[in-house]
Amino acid sequence: MDVQPRYLPVADVLAYLAGRWRVERSVRDLASGSEGHFAGVTVFGTPADGGLLHEESGEFTWQGVTRPATRTLRFLPGSRPGTADVRFTDGRLFHELDLTTGRYVAEHPCAADLYRGEFTVRDAGHWRSVWRVGGPAKDLVLTTDYERGD
Repeated sequence: MDVQPRYLPVADVLAYLAGRWRVERSVRDLASGSEGHFAGVTVFGTPADGGLLHEESGEFTWQGVTRPATRTLRFLPGSRPGTADVRFTDGRLFHELDLTTGRYVAEHPCAADLYRGEFTVRDAGHWRSVWRVGGPAKDLVLTTDYERGD
């Protein structure tokens, strides 16, 4: 008997994400076999434009070297109620996000590469993103687990 994974539907993605999350990310280079790890915190705070500012900070270890790492994105209200447009800090669209079923697949072409992300919500305090990045120079899988923090 096949058991399908269960996802938590989210009526309003911005309301669900708001707050502080602990982050663990594994990065695998499928071509070379190299693996890396990020550990840190993501805060979804409210900017003046009605969306959320996503600020991630922590440490990334790659090939035995650990460095500080940060990332900032903007999550703005999407075209449909409860959804979001995820944008880079310069305003360019990264992808849409609709978690009304608890699962969403997004794609983002970047030059010759294609980023394909799957977002799943396990429960009120846990969600995951898995990005598969492919192109002439990239063959990566990035798996990020988020756990609601204090």
